[in-house]
Amino acid sequence: MIRVLIADDQRVVREGLGMVLSLMKDVEVVGGAADGAEAVRLVQAERPDVVLMDLRMPRCDGIEATRRLRVEAPEVRVVVLTTYSDDRSVLEALRAGARGYLTKDASGEQIHEALRQVVDDHAVIDPAVQRHVVDAIAADSTPPPRFPGGLTPREAEVLSLMAQGLSNAEIASRLTVSEATVKSHVNHLFAKIGARDRAQAVAYAFRHDLGGS
Repeated sequence: MIRVLIADDQRVVREGLGMVLSLMKDVEVVGGAADGAEAVRLVQAERPDVVLMDLRMPRCDGIEATRRLRVEAPEVRVVVLTTYSDDRSVLEALRAGARGYLTKDASGEQIHEALRQVVDDHAVIDPAVQRHVVDAIAADSTPPPRFPGGLTPREAEVLSLMAQGLSNAEIASRLTVSEATVKSHVNHLFAKIGARDRAQAVAYAFRHDLGGS
């Protein structure tokens, strides 16, 4: 029996998926979460085999939740199930630790097969997004830019947007992530560059040509 937790901020999606999965003899739905933070909490309580994870959710998005689960419950497989199939979403999910990536156009049979594959320790990528993965890997073959202070590309991007005067909420909207994820990036980049506050971080950004346009 494959124990599955569904994480999606839309109740109708959670209930609809639950109904579809309940028709599968070897699948048991053990719960539903409305955001990533609830998903992490329910994983600790229910210990599912697989989490079907949406990406865009309030409080804690699917990327951050997947990262947390990779550390806190590495035995649990995450299969992303989302409407997004762009390069950034796919690669961020896979780098965060997702073992599968499906779009919401996937059929019940495709979802069922994905569950079986990841439980058997295989990776599953929807054919609709495979081209994006190949293109992104090809683009990544060029040497990545180096940022001062050991900043990651995303941290440098957040710092640049801070220097442009954007609030955490505005940065979250620009990057299509949760505000909690932005706050996490801000805390990490503060520690790396030795900034005590936003003003010092902005000054650092302009000194190192990260102020944006």
